[in-house]
Amino acid sequence: MNDIETRKNTKNSIDMTVGDPTKHILLFALPLFIGNLFQQFYNMVDSVIVGKFIDADALAATGSCGSLSFLFFSLSAGLAIGIGIIVAQYFGAGDDGKIKETISSSFYVLVFSALVVTFIGFTLARPILVLLQTPEGVILENAVIYLRTTVCGIIFIALYNGVSSVLRALGDSRTPLIFLIISSFLNVGMDLLLVIKFDMGVFGVALATVIAQAISATISLIYAFIKVPYFRLTIEELRPNMQIIKHSFRLGIPLAIQSSMIAISLIVLQGVVNSFGDIAMSAFTITSKVDIVVSMFYNAISSSLTTYCGQNFGAKKLKRVKGGYKLGVFLITIYNLIVIPIVFFLSRYIVGFFVNEEPVIELGVQAVHITCFMYLALGLIYVPRGTLNGVGDAKFSLINGLTEVACRVIFSFGLTQIAFIGKMGIWWATGATWLVTAIICNWRYFSGVWYKKLPNLDEIEAIEELESNI
Repeated sequence: MNDIETRKNTKNSIDMTVGDPTKHILLFALPLFIGNLFQQFYNMVDSVIVGKFIDADALAATGSCGSLSFLFFSLSAGLAIGIGIIVAQYFGAGDDGKIKETISSSFYVLVFSALVVTFIGFTLARPILVLLQTPEGVILENAVIYLRTTVCGIIFIALYNGVSSVLRALGDSRTPLIFLIISSFLNVGMDLLLVIKFDMGVFGVALATVIAQAISATISLIYAFIKVPYFRLTIEELRPNMQIIKHSFRLGIPLAIQSSMIAISLIVLQGVVNSFGDIAMSAFTITSKVDIVVSMFYNAISSSLTTYCGQNFGAKKLKRVKGGYKLGVFLITIYNLIVIPIVFFLSRYIVGFFVNEEPVIELGVQAVHITCFMYLALGLIYVPRGTLNGVGDAKFSLINGLTEVACRVIFSFGLTQIAFIGKMGIWWATGATWLVTAIICNWRYFSGVWYKKLPNLDEIEAIEELESNI
């Protein structure tokens, strides 16, 4: 099959280098947003089942693993994004041969990194949780069980992320949504069965998630092989291409380090949270999940911009890349005008959905009232992040990660030590971190570093100026 036939027969692929940018970005983002809803739906079900059908200590235990899980999952996630960026740029440039080579080499990259991280995560689970001052006894033991079980699913997350990232790079965001919906319903069913019916506690919640991840990864691989010609590789094509593997690591490692540094800063913050006791831990677990739900739209727009900007940057269409950034800012602003009042006025009902204990609810409501007014700053992190990731600005990833680490560590330790702020400094630190990071991210975009080193830049800009005047 030649390149033209391969591209023609690739189901649901979209060329974003032509046509209406608004239509491309919104239609691509919608399935991502719905997918994030389903993903967070079963994550929330985990928390609700733990909080309602086990107890608050179990909720604190699973919540204390959130930042650690993010750290362990960040390497495969970062590499998958890097691989997707490479595929998007080759797709925009029309180089289908390189797309197949990238897919082949990505398998070795993702599987190897997943196995290494799984071993590290399983081995160091208890020492790290102890280091983070996780309360000894039931909370610590449940946290160890939960973390060790969930890291065993990293290999499945890596494979699913890899396939999904490639499909999205080709402009298909609908198919990964189907995989997520199946996984979500399966996860909910397994939760109810293992926790309520078989009384397996925290282990049952973690096991349900791993099973769902495994099935989702398997379905995605089967679909890709059957429906996407790029995945039908010959023995010759399955040989690893060291140049592409290095390119994958060059883009993916900074993204993984960015995520890792953000995770480390969250771990430091979790340590601060743990020092204030189980009520603060439960409240922080809940407000973190609220923040995640709110940011799902940001994440969808960011991922859409990564694919859109990746394809257009590969095609050397800078004006379309810049237009994508402006559209992202507009969409985030409109979204905030709707979401902030909803979260603020319904905060008691939202927090009470997770737990019954009144002290936790009271603290959670106060915390939500602090962070919700900083949601616009959070959204303005995701827009330049998606744009700059798409064009392959690897240095930005490191800048972004370092900014979040520095801010979260400094603000969390500093603000909680002020007597009249105390434990509320946990949430003031989160908001302040979002604000400073948003400023740095947008400064990086407007600096123009990401495109000024392009070969034949003057020629590209002259052509675009000529086309705009026609």
